[in-house]
Amino acid sequence: MRQAPGRSEPFGNFPPVSEFELPERTEREATVEDVRALMGASTPHFALQLRNRISKLIAALPAGHPARVEGEREITRLDAIAVEGELRGHAVEGEVALPSIRAPEPRG
Repeated sequence: MRQAPGRSEPFGNFPPVSEFELPERTEREATVEDVRALMGASTPHFALQLRNRISKLIAALPAGHPARVEGEREITRLDAIAVEGELRGHAVEGEVALPSIRAPEPRG
């Protein structure tokens, strides 16, 4: 049994999952709501981690499944904001988007 940090007693027997993943998601078919729950925290800083979690969540779903369609759409968006950055809220003059990663500089 695993032990929670700072606790002296074990907190359960869980299958290996991503940090903060809901264990019951591993025991049933993924839903659109599951994908949207992961999308809620999508910022450039976490875009690549969320992309991987969504990809893993929808991997076993057939093409055309609503959760897979939603997940693939979100993966495309996450790939873009990881490189391009994203602005939210009120526009501030001169503000630039801060990406999670930078595209490699072209070699001459």
